[in-house]
Amino acid sequence: MERRLFEDRACDITYVTGPLLSLKKFERGCLMELPGGFTQKYEKLLGTEAADFFAALTTGEIYKGFRINPAKAGDTPEFQKLLTQPVPNTETGYYGTVKGRDPFYTSGWLYSQEPSAMLVAEVCAVAPGEKVLDLCAAPGGKSTRLLDQLEGQGLLVANEIYPKRAKALSENIERWGGRNALVTNHAPRELAKIFEADFDHILVDAPCSGEGMFRKEPAALAQWTPTLPVECAFRQREILSEALKMLKPGGRLTYSTCTFAPEEDEEIVAWLLENYPLELVDLQQKLTGVSSGRTAWGTGADLSGTVRIWPHLFKGEGHFIAQFVYQPAIEAVHKKKKKKAVALGKPLNAEQQKLFAKFVEGFPWPFAQEAAQIRCLGQKAWLIPESDRPLTHLHLLREGLELGEFKKNRFEPDFAFALAISEAQVAKFGLPYYALSFAEWQQYVAGEMLHSGASRGWLLLIYKGAVAGFGKEVQGQIKNAYPKGLRFQNR
Repeated sequence: MERRLFEDRACDITYVTGPLLSLKKFERGCLMELPGGFTQKYEKLLGTEAADFFAALTTGEIYKGFRINPAKAGDTPEFQKLLTQPVPNTETGYYGTVKGRDPFYTSGWLYSQEPSAMLVAEVCAVAPGEKVLDLCAAPGGKSTRLLDQLEGQGLLVANEIYPKRAKALSENIERWGGRNALVTNHAPRELAKIFEADFDHILVDAPCSGEGMFRKEPAALAQWTPTLPVECAFRQREILSEALKMLKPGGRLTYSTCTFAPEEDEEIVAWLLENYPLELVDLQQKLTGVSSGRTAWGTGADLSGTVRIWPHLFKGEGHFIAQFVYQPAIEAVHKKKKKKAVALGKPLNAEQQKLFAKFVEGFPWPFAQEAAQIRCLGQKAWLIPESDRPLTHLHLLREGLELGEFKKNRFEPDFAFALAISEAQVAKFGLPYYALSFAEWQQYVAGEMLHSGASRGWLLLIYKGAVAGFGKEVQGQIKNAYPKGLRFQNR
């Protein structure tokens, strides 16, 4: 049977799966049956540690987590009471459960993410202004954290090869308020033709066998076979070979999986060190409470600087992380002549400038330093990140930040524009807004009209400091601009 890609968006994981096998239903605290080939393999590899490892997988507690958006999250007491249990080694991660229809989640203040998975983007530690590629990015947990680190500067290219997953990635980046991100839908080899030796940092959170998610995702367990790790490792080598073509000399590569399999972890790291001019970064100096990679499970190189996260030693699922610095000899770096960069879209024409200026009279422009980057794609205005590469060659799902659409005699702002605005910017620029009660927030996300008693035109709807979206206030009523495809009943 043909293998297919499996995903768990809530946990921010991706892994390749095989034919569906029978699996007894299990609940937390009940015995989960592990495949015989799996237990035999890890009994041999872990020795005396195996009993604790198996106990964690079959009956151990499952921990959930979420991250906060530092560019948007406020200090309202209702929000702060959620932040009681920080995840170790993270700046914005907490243990707890987030509801998908919570006002703080729909406004992009929170992102649900498995605790161990949070550590991957933390060790990336990209700097503002860098050019970063998240090569296997869906559903977006790591991409959104990379956007935090970029602080609105530089560029993030978030790529996903599978169209449906790329769409989810784009939606999550929109909700997070990212404006300096491109979302692409390409195979790695296609991107490598455009972005040769171009990125300061590349993250490859590789599709894998998903052993680290057995206790959270029964399908990963049901579809495991003894040969699956080897098959995944072959694919991972192909992805990494293309990724390195896009890395600048001196740039960093971060590689991660959510599997325990040495074939996909230590053996991949050893293969990289043997075949490419890479220097392994000691992640043990950056993290506490995690375990080292097992040098004995590789092929000779010292792998103690890599990181393993075990469910019996950390409050999270299984993960592996390694990081490298790319150090090719200068004469060995083959650089093709760069294609002439072609900007996306067109500058605003005179009529569009007039309509946009009229909109800004009532709704001050909060991104003044980026005004030169406004471009038109059809009748839609976008804030497009600067790039020296020909973006017109890319299949883009998100070209930056969609600002709105020009219609007859008016400009209508887009939902994404609202989600890119923080409470601090509302105060700084004096942006018009209407403070929602919880009942009114429920009406708003359901698509209902609100009554305000004023007539100020376009304004933001805000609940407890969290921007929910746009509305247009006319003659005492607020016309609802919450996207029809996102509306829901929350009563």
